[in-house]
Amino acid sequence: MTHLIALIDGSGYAQSVCDLTRWVSERTDASVDLMHVLGRRGVGSEPVDLSGSLKLGARSALLKELSDLDAQKNKLELQNGRLLLDDAKAGLEQSGLKTVGTKLRHGDLIEAITEFEKDADLILVGKRGEAADFAKLHLGSNLERVVRAAHKPVLVASRTFKPINKFLIAFDGGESAMKAVHHIAGGKLFTGLPCTLLCVGKPTDTLQKKLDDAADILRKAGYDVKAELAHGEPEEVIKARIEADNIDLLVMGAYGHSRIRNLIIGSTTTEMVRSCHVPVMMFR
Repeated sequence: MTHLIALIDGSGYAQSVCDLTRWVSERTDASVDLMHVLGRRGVGSEPVDLSGSLKLGARSALLKELSDLDAQKNKLELQNGRLLLDDAKAGLEQSGLKTVGTKLRHGDLIEAITEFEKDADLILVGKRGEAADFAKLHLGSNLERVVRAAHKPVLVASRTFKPINKFLIAFDGGESAMKAVHHIAGGKLFTGLPCTLLCVGKPTDTLQKKLDDAADILRKAGYDVKAELAHGEPEEVIKARIEADNIDLLVMGAYGHSRIRNLIIGSTTTEMVRSCHVPVMMFR
């Protein structure tokens, strides 16, 4: 892993994203680009005509005033975005990171990710953004879009960062889950951390073999692995294990036809990201 993209905004998750970014960078020696994207609505839109049946002179004056207000709003949003990035960069550099860049972009978030992810190995984002309904625990509106659009792994930060000492892989034997296993085995991010490889589903010889093969891959890479095939509802079993074993980070596939690998449309991953108070690393 050599380069990270960390998406930040003005939400309460920005600090956790930065803390998680620092942890990843320190363990992998990766450079960092902090990115803040201003949506199209914040960029020079035409003023809305609210003048009604005003006379020509009054109408022109009102439109001029609306245009000036729009320009001022855009200017303030640009200043706010730059301050967010500068503050985040300063914090990471004070923590010891040496290669930290910033990117302030206009337009669509997904277009920005598509443009820059080819040079990145991992994308980090907060579980919720500025517009999320915290009272109802709604996920951020951009989270699904980011995970569905990105071709690189996405690491979703929880509300508050805490040291990561052990992790759990929610394994279903599918392509995304195996991609996660190979990624972990071939990288430095989780080196030295104990791993729980948990598969929730109906026991079959095929599924057991896939679980054993995945555990062997990780053990050959030097990991201490506890592999288990469990019964029950995936979201309930996974969440209970995370809480009971004090797991600090969850790894899972983002897509697929199985219940564990559905995102947003399916119940399991939605529940995991929403209710588990740990970061979630997802693979397509």
